[in-house]
Amino acid sequence: MSSGSAIRGSRAGAGPSGEAVRGEVCPRVQVSYYCANGHITQPSFAVDAQIPEQWECMKCGLPANLDQRNPPPPPKTQPYKTHLAYVKERRSSKEAHAILEEALSHLKDRRARGEVIY
Repeated sequence: MSSGSAIRGSRAGAGPSGEAVRGEVCPRVQVSYYCANGHITQPSFAVDAQIPEQWECMKCGLPANLDQRNPPPPPKTQPYKTHLAYVKERRSSKEAHAILEEALSHLKDRRARGEVIY
């Protein structure tokens, strides 16, 4: 026994399907881009569109270009730097030691005067 639904197998609000109903497709050209991992990405462009020199690889995300023999190298990533690493870039160990001694003497002076320090 069938349910009698005429639109069985399609979702609600679906439009018509088929090229005849949608119209003509503009002429396209498929371009191959090559990444450093050996992947090939082939996006389609309109014939009259300007083809970009680089494209992102769809498989690994590396940059890809049109030259199969010389793909672009992977970008160099900077490692995560802590706050201490940035401080060490700005100050030498002698300067850091002098700043520490100044802060400790200031703290000892405040304690000697009876200030509450947490």
